[in-house]
Amino acid sequence: MRAPCSYDYAIIRVVPRVEREEFVNVGVIVSCPALEYLAARIELDEQRLRALAPDIDLDMVRENLASIPAICSGSGPIGRLTPRERFHWLVAPRSTMIQTSSVHTGRTDEPSRVLEQLLQKMVRR
Repeated sequence: MRAPCSYDYAIIRVVPRVEREEFVNVGVIVSCPALEYLAARIELDEQRLRALAPDIDLDMVRENLASIPAICSGSGPIGRLTPRERFHWLVAPRSTMIQTSSVHTGRTDEPSRVLEQLLQKMVRR
């Protein structure tokens, strides 16, 4: 068994109308540099999102959300950055429809388990 390592995470949100500050949690990003781990999972509840914004362009939202796990995996120009740099790029504050929460920290020996637990607690109903 490994010794626990520090990890950082942020919740991914869709904010259909930025001026209203209403959002739906749709995913999680977890970074654990000591274990060279960076991953994101998206679970978009389209019904909840449509309740906030009936006219939202779901295709555009899906496309933008899909880029997050891809960047974590090293795809595209941002994927050339180190995993830690990618994490910081992904969680940088934005005033766009796709945003992240503040970064939170914890300790674990299994970051993939943390990712699943956070999805269960923060994203799923």
